[in-house]
Amino acid sequence: MEFFGFTLFSGLSGGRLLAVAAVIFVVGLVLTIKGGDWFVDSASWFAEATGIPKFVVGATVVSFATTLPELLVSVRAAMNGSAQLAIGNAIGSVTANTTLIMGVSLVAMAGIISRKSFSLKGGLLLGAIVGLTLLSLGGLLPTWSAFVLWAIFLIFMVSNLIEGKKGAENDEIDVYEKKDIPSKILFFIIGTASIVFGAEFLVSSGKTIALGIGISETIIGFTVIALGTSLPELVTTLTAIRKKESALSVGNIVGANIIDTTLILPLCAVINGSALPVERINLIFDFPICILACAVAVIPTIIMGRFKKWQGFALLTIYALYMLFLVLNETGAIMLK
Repeated sequence: MEFFGFTLFSGLSGGRLLAVAAVIFVVGLVLTIKGGDWFVDSASWFAEATGIPKFVVGATVVSFATTLPELLVSVRAAMNGSAQLAIGNAIGSVTANTTLIMGVSLVAMAGIISRKSFSLKGGLLLGAIVGLTLLSLGGLLPTWSAFVLWAIFLIFMVSNLIEGKKGAENDEIDVYEKKDIPSKILFFIIGTASIVFGAEFLVSSGKTIALGIGISETIIGFTVIALGTSLPELVTTLTAIRKKESALSVGNIVGANIIDTTLILPLCAVINGSALPVERINLIFDFPICILACAVAVIPTIIMGRFKKWQGFALLTIYALYMLFLVLNETGAIMLK
């Protein structure tokens, strides 16, 4: 059983390994659920105490925390010469975040959102995906493209800093809240660690259990592993839904997607030192689906100034069709590689 790339319990097999995996699965489940509570509560408190809009907090602090595992894994892969996998993983993650996680969020809790705050960030996300597609049309993502994508990331961060500063100037933390700062920061850190480790425990033990009971690796890849890469964002979103923090949830998804495409992916290209190869299936299927999903999430919201439930159902439909296609393509029912 692997944890963060390290093999543990290699001496166990059969029933004992399954028993250990089951215990670890339960521990992972508890960690992610409780960690999600601490994480969202502390992030929400931070937004309310400082006056910074919750969408901005979700798009920055929360997004960086939930994408930390992807950043570490991607950097390690690039350093080991496997950066060519970064594009497919990044686009797949953005598609899953937008179609599945945002879809669930909008179906459960669609509502009004600041048009001014969302328009720029939503536009940056859509622009980043379209730009990434255009830069990759030759079958390679050139190293110099990192600077183009980093420019988008810089605009994203500057806009958040400006909004955060304006919000903080309009609100002050009272004496009681100042005393709470150390404990809230501690719970945010503990919540982040709980989600990260809990997600890893769930994915690793879930894969072991699935293999142990005879489920094929193909099915595991499209369920346990695919879900696992977006599990921190999913946990945060489900917790935010339960606590009625829609702005925090949507901000987290948008921010995580922008970080994936404009920070992590370019970093892999630079570390790799050469252009990243882009597969044919990425160009003719993954990129267009990702653009479609982001367009459904962003364009109607900018026009209407709010999210609608139909967007959530549309995104979930795209996700279901996307996963069906991947399974059919992987099993050879259709050939598009």
